[in-house]
Amino acid sequence: MAAAAEASPWHGKISVTMRPKKCFSQNFLRDPVVVEKILAAARLVGGERVFEIGPGKGVLTWRMLPFCRELHVAEIDVDLAAALESRREPGLIVHAGDALQFDWSAFLSHPPYILVANLPYHISSPIFFKILDNCQLFRKLVLMFQKEFGERLCASPGTKDYGILSVFCRQYFDARVVTEVPPQAFNPVPKVASVVLDLSPLSSPRFDVAAPDFFARVVRGAFSQRRKTLVNSLKGSGFAAPNLADKIRAAGIDPQRRGETLELEEFVALADKLRGQDGPSS
Repeated sequence: MAAAAEASPWHGKISVTMRPKKCFSQNFLRDPVVVEKILAAARLVGGERVFEIGPGKGVLTWRMLPFCRELHVAEIDVDLAAALESRREPGLIVHAGDALQFDWSAFLSHPPYILVANLPYHISSPIFFKILDNCQLFRKLVLMFQKEFGERLCASPGTKDYGILSVFCRQYFDARVVTEVPPQAFNPVPKVASVVLDLSPLSSPRFDVAAPDFFARVVRGAFSQRRKTLVNSLKGSGFAAPNLADKIRAAGIDPQRRGETLELEEFVALADKLRGQDGPSS
């Protein structure tokens, strides 16, 4: 096992008087077996730069810190952030506030970093898209999500979980499941299971896309009305050119298919053909 599995004097405990706050959807990880699996996936061997979102009471923070050149933590709970900062540990930099509102590049100034996070369920999607906007900062991500969200990230075409997240995840990452996490691993115990994913950013997107923003609009448009055909979903999203069906056929795709059946490379081909029109109407 990697050196990160060695003992830590803190055991993740800041203060027994700090209770989980519903306003922040706090579920504190307390299972040491899960902690070790996360650390093993992060592969900390010494001297890494790490960014942790939502450290909570520090169950992961204190285990990682001995192996970090610098460990940035973003904690929205000001009480927990103050408790972490009060330790005055060398290499620990605490950022009190909402990670979604921070300019990550402003303080993650020596990339690449490893991102580790036990994410509150309600911010999983916006955090994932913020990660996409900041991929250049990271060489590895070890993230805990609600199991349903994790399954959507890793889903294959034609399945009920396949969607926008699945397409973007495959375009920019190699993804694997590290471990599933039962509700009992947290305090308080949530009503759903979780999953830890290891996401490795690709050195370049899996397929070359001439206009990434336009590609993203095409993907979103294709999934905007899942029960409708691809041509109708795109029309409903503003791709209203009279020759839309012909453009879709030119990409080698039947316009009567649904967006959820398209492979990543088909979305790339579709965006390339549609880019010849004006795109979504304003």
